[in-house]
Amino acid sequence: MITITPVRRALIPVDSAAAARISAPNYDEFQGDREIWDVLQDHPMSVLRVTMAHCHADSPDEICHGDSRNALAKAHTNMAELEASELTEEVRDILWVYEIDDDARPDVRQIGLGGMARTDEIRTDTTPQGTIIRNEGVREPKARGRADLIEATKAIIGMVNNGVDDASGELQRQLEAHASGAPPDLEVVDQHANWHRMWIVRDGGAIQRFQELLAQEPHAYVADGNHRSAAAAMLGNEHFLSVFFPARTMGIRPYNRLVRASALPSDGLEAAIGEKFTLDTPAEAGPYQPTETHNIGLYTPDGGWLRLRPLPGTFDPDDAAEAIDYGIVQKNLFAHVFGIADAGDDRLTFVGSNKDAAWLQREVDEGRATHAVTIAAVTMDEFIEVCRQNRLMPPKSTWFEPKVRSGLMMALLDA
Repeated sequence: MITITPVRRALIPVDSAAAARISAPNYDEFQGDREIWDVLQDHPMSVLRVTMAHCHADSPDEICHGDSRNALAKAHTNMAELEASELTEEVRDILWVYEIDDDARPDVRQIGLGGMARTDEIRTDTTPQGTIIRNEGVREPKARGRADLIEATKAIIGMVNNGVDDASGELQRQLEAHASGAPPDLEVVDQHANWHRMWIVRDGGAIQRFQELLAQEPHAYVADGNHRSAAAAMLGNEHFLSVFFPARTMGIRPYNRLVRASALPSDGLEAAIGEKFTLDTPAEAGPYQPTETHNIGLYTPDGGWLRLRPLPGTFDPDDAAEAIDYGIVQKNLFAHVFGIADAGDDRLTFVGSNKDAAWLQREVDEGRATHAVTIAAVTMDEFIEVCRQNRLMPPKSTWFEPKVRSGLMMALLDA
């Protein structure tokens, strides 16, 4: 079962106009600190001044290290200012209904239930029967950084985005019925023109009904926020901020790669690749973004775009994690061809779906990378099967889009 608990003390924008000023993409949706600094110039009250306080600086040259004492002290100060601001208010003992309206998927209504999930329901080596299943490994330094921010601000700001089976469809129906009964309390549009709407659930009867519905779910699958959930557990907190969507309504988009590796002669490169893949030229002209499983794009400045297809026997089709293209690429392209065995190697850059194949090609053409690799999006069935097999997804292989907006709901912790 999945347990959801009301947020005892929540900080929210006072209205939709305030939400537009405060809310922002999550900290991990940016390619670098300079992008965050640029956003803060246009939106000085953005929650990024707390979650990425080191970028809240007078100039890019004054950006400091994200986990430094100065950054945490600034986060503490900025959070206190946000709490005291006329743009926010504190509400108590609430759940919320969260809808994301994505024009790219007009036939899908993505609507979920938000509240506090339990850290002791996360599946780990010490809690193998946990019902909240992570999809990737947790890097302790990254989780520690998020934990330090929680301690500095006495708040949990980023929601963990989860999918649930909702096999009967009843959770979806009840959430839609609730949303149809009243206008949203908050409504804001994001940088991709997606609308985010929230209905605050205060009524005790409605809260109980939603709790009972979610308790019927056998599992939840963490889509975004593995390190945010790990940070709460690291601190010994009983709960972490979460939202649960029926998994079938969630969108997954490509998560591509840039490579900085020693240049190989074209014939040597193709020979090495040919040991694990077939090669041809994609039918599509211009930058190539695959849309079908086991079709992989590779761009080099002298060879242009190639399409790679893994040879039979180079992966185990019964292993849900190994059969995903992102695992195939790591093992049979990066490790075998480029000698980059560790996905955490700084010669690899993971590029989310907010940057397209044309952007990747420019990075190579302008000398900031030697190769670009494009991969088809993981399907929801592939993602869930990895979770059910109790395996971990290859690093940075699921770019869920649209993403939950940061700053629309913040859980305040007792001092």
